[in-house]
Amino acid sequence: MKIGTKKLGSIIFIAFLLFIGIAYLVDIKAGKAMADHAFGFSQNLFTILPCAFILIGLFQVWVKKDTVEKHFGKGSSWRGHCWAVLLAGTTVGGLYVAFPVAAALHHKGARLSVIFSYLGAAAIVRIPMTIFEASFLGFKFSLIRLFVSLPLVIVSAEILGRFLERRQFKIHTF
Repeated sequence: MKIGTKKLGSIIFIAFLLFIGIAYLVDIKAGKAMADHAFGFSQNLFTILPCAFILIGLFQVWVKKDTVEKHFGKGSSWRGHCWAVLLAGTTVGGLYVAFPVAAALHHKGARLSVIFSYLGAAAIVRIPMTIFEASFLGFKFSLIRLFVSLPLVIVSAEILGRFLERRQFKIHTF
């Protein structure tokens, strides 16, 4: 018997709720801590995502496909990666905001390698995170980390993008 993705997700969610309930009834500290972390994460997620989805919706409506194709598309060369890094630096909310932005970029005609650069850069160059890091570890450390990690992200994104484009890979969006 094959279980659908939605049904499987529902089963896992119900099992999680049952485990949390049992953890509170039997007083399992690890289960209670897991529930607290899940609640905190969910609260954080639901405060950021609505604003992000509104901005992504505005991006879908206001930004022309030609503009995205020009700066992020096939003819963008290295400039597309630079734009992706700059856009990633302003992304707030981590990767759970970066993935919908990447889907919107793909929908508007961005190259796969530029999308991968954006996702990799969104994980390492966000301005608030870099400022926080520099305040604890020093400005010099942050600069070294950025100058070492960014070229690696761009090179690996370009290699992966070319590999997948040769195989005519398509990202399926809803």
